[in-house]
Amino acid sequence: MFRRILTVVALLACAAGVTRASAQRAHFGFHGGYNTDMDRGALGVQMQMPLSQAIAFYPSLDYYLVDGGTRLGWNGDIKVLAAGTPLYFGGGLNLLTGGGDSDAGFNLIGGIETRYGETHPYAELRGLFHNQTSLQLLFGLNFTLH
Repeated sequence: MFRRILTVVALLACAAGVTRASAQRAHFGFHGGYNTDMDRGALGVQMQMPLSQAIAFYPSLDYYLVDGGTRLGWNGDIKVLAAGTPLYFGGGLNLLTGGGDSDAGFNLIGGIETRYGETHPYAELRGLFHNQTSLQLLFGLNFTLH
């Protein structure tokens, strides 16, 4: 597990050289999606806080629509914007809580997001690597903060 996390950190550090033509601003947004392992939908919120022109801190919270009880996913990711395209990728740490237990792991993310105007629709694929691996497909909107 430690080796996987170290690999993700090394890949993100290597990607730090990716540049972006225009300056970033912070974003706040909402999303909905589906988790394949839980076979359930999810609703959530996220922030995007620029660290450089191409790299942003990307925390998010997922509320899973489970029967009986509450299941939450807490994510702290680094998002790398691919220069000249609407694509992004990244990864980070994840904590799933609910039902009296918790499960820590890591995420790998990839997606496509429009970067024009004040509202940015996006689609994201998120791999959750825990005791069990799952895939999550998310669709959402990010709003530029001034």
